[in-house]
Amino acid sequence: MAPSSASGSSTDQTITVEKSISRTRFAELGINSWPKWACPPGKYKLKYNSQQTCHLLRGKVKVYSDDSSSPAVEFCAGDLVTIPSGLSCTWDVMASVDMHYKFEPSPAPSSPPSHS
Repeated sequence: MAPSSASGSSTDQTITVEKSISRTRFAELGINSWPKWACPPGKYKLKYNSQQTCHLLRGKVKVYSDDSSSPAVEFCAGDLVTIPSGLSCTWDVMASVDMHYKFEPSPAPSSPPSHS
């Protein structure tokens, strides 16, 4: 199934959801080696300083971007979700979440050219 997404404002603030990923894709990404995180139902205000990819083992979430012009994005158990760096949002956790996640390293600051 093709990924679905919600677009943000002028910068790319798109949350991408791959529905029910295959076992092959799961293994290729090494998801079992990623850290785990869990939370009960509730609303959580989050700010992403780097891109996060997560795979929900259980639960159901609706994410609302702080940019109210962006539509909410829903995902649930079995989905692979990519959340862009710089996104400020609220997670509305409708069913307890258990997930694997990983953050992409932030780009290294560029260093000035060396003079010989």
